[in-house]
Amino acid sequence: MEKVYLKSLTENQLKEFVKDIGEKPFRATQIFSWLYKGVESFDEMNNLSKSLREKLSSKADIGNIKIYKKFESKIDETIKYLFALEDGNIIESVMMKYKHGVSVCISTQVGCRMGCSFCASTIDGLERNLKSWEIIDQVLKIQKDIGQRVSNIVLMGSGEPLDNFDEVKKFLEIVNEKNGLNIGYRHITLSTCGIVPKIYELSDLKLPINLAISLHAPDDEKRKEIMPIGKSYSINEIIKACKYYIKNTNRRVTFEYSLIKGFNDTKKDVKLLGEKLKGLLCHVNLIPINKVEERNFEKPNMNFVYKFRDELKNKGIAVTIRREMGSDIEGACGQLRRKHL
Repeated sequence: MEKVYLKSLTENQLKEFVKDIGEKPFRATQIFSWLYKGVESFDEMNNLSKSLREKLSSKADIGNIKIYKKFESKIDETIKYLFALEDGNIIESVMMKYKHGVSVCISTQVGCRMGCSFCASTIDGLERNLKSWEIIDQVLKIQKDIGQRVSNIVLMGSGEPLDNFDEVKKFLEIVNEKNGLNIGYRHITLSTCGIVPKIYELSDLKLPINLAISLHAPDDEKRKEIMPIGKSYSINEIIKACKYYIKNTNRRVTFEYSLIKGFNDTKKDVKLLGEKLKGLLCHVNLIPINKVEERNFEKPNMNFVYKFRDELKNKGIAVTIRREMGSDIEGACGQLRRKHL
């Protein structure tokens, strides 16, 4: 019989599991508490009897990813992690410290099949989806390593979260558990390149998480050049889905816009973008592009970035420039794993 990964269960599901193996429901609360204290073996659960620990070992697995390598920024306190999965695959995560607390950017897939041309994660394609416990364990391992509670989660590491919808949905349920990590939905951001049917599915869950759309171009033709998903769903279809999301969750949508020198940073581009987003409850996050060795994109001069921001502001669009974190440790998505491979 295949073992059950306990970190893939909610507390109520764990109670059912404990009941099925002939134990009292209160044991589930004890086990659940141990899991989210970051224990890595049943032997560490010292308020459980030896016979129960042995029974758990025979029927279940805690599920552990391992810190393979970590890189600490000398510029800020950012830490980049390479995690080794049980099957030998490698994923990456980033820990960032802000005044408001600790944020982690975590992966949802090994690799990615979306093919966005400015992203290192997708160069070798998709290896596999992560299980919900592998997503949650990135948070647990980072908390244990730094000795601080994680307060904000961004699903913006390697992979497309909505391409792994079922496991991400499970993760969102588990991470919000009161006796577990207890991270509020408003402190979770999910970033997608725009898989429109899945945006509607996510909207129907009515979870007040923050939705971020990787837009990166003001019109469909340019978007198709750098994002293959643009051939399946137009910007207008994405905006329509965003309106549905806003209606269902009452949450503002963020549009991520990577500025690429000479490609999407002109006056015409900013005019088109302003027209597309006019009247929408949204925010634009401008990202001066990170150089990816395998791609021929350059970061624009920061004066162009500031002008682009100011033009959007003048059109009534809320806009900020993303603060660069961990630039000396290849903090951008996919760079470190790619280098390792």
